[in-house]
Amino acid sequence: MLTNSPSKTQLIDPYILSLVNNIGKKRSSLIDLERIDFDSKFSNIVGQKENNNFFIQNQFHKAKGFRKLHLEIAEFSGNLKILHCVFFPDPFYDIPIFGMDLVKVKDTVTAAIVDLSPVSSSSNNEYQRLLSNVNKDGFSTKRNIPLWGDIFSEDVFFASLKNKDEEDNFYEIVDQYLSILVNIAETKEIDLREDFIEERIYFQKKYCIQQMKNDKTSVVLKKYFDQNWVEKYIREILFDFK
Repeated sequence: MLTNSPSKTQLIDPYILSLVNNIGKKRSSLIDLERIDFDSKFSNIVGQKENNNFFIQNQFHKAKGFRKLHLEIAEFSGNLKILHCVFFPDPFYDIPIFGMDLVKVKDTVTAAIVDLSPVSSSSNNEYQRLLSNVNKDGFSTKRNIPLWGDIFSEDVFFASLKNKDEEDNFYEIVDQYLSILVNIAETKEIDLREDFIEERIYFQKKYCIQQMKNDKTSVVLKKYFDQNWVEKYIREILFDFK
């Protein structure tokens, strides 16, 4: 699994743990999977501010076709729990970006989003049919994509989850999107055509730039960390593409 010692979130939130475990299983099926060494101060961040405890756990891997597989689990003040996951492809491969975020406030999942975002003007056509066939019914509160979200595919899923049935349905959607991604990764070979590499670099850079326009991330972090730390964390840990 992801860590030798269970985090607080893993212990107290079975739903988040179920998603984490499934992501870990799918990740472990990727070819040439290995951990990425990074600054240890960002692997497990634990602290307290004004009697409010918080922790952030990060894990990074890489694999054939992927430059960075990032998973983040965070909890703030016991009420706000966050699961963030992005699988960034290697620009030498025409593989979409897997992204998933889940925000849980107390006992309610206020935001759950998952997508396989395109990395070229044509790659989306290859898996769009598979994504469109995934059953996304059974949700009472689907949410609108923010203005900066033009990086997502037409089949991005975004909703609030109101009950266990909706949580189970979202789990299945995430599972199917991950399965599609793994199958794509298994079939893709390295593509060294310079113009295609440049396009994939552009799409991935734009993905990071647009994600950084989501000010909700910085608003939460600035309650616990100073501005310089937050900016460094967002630029170098969450969305690091140069």
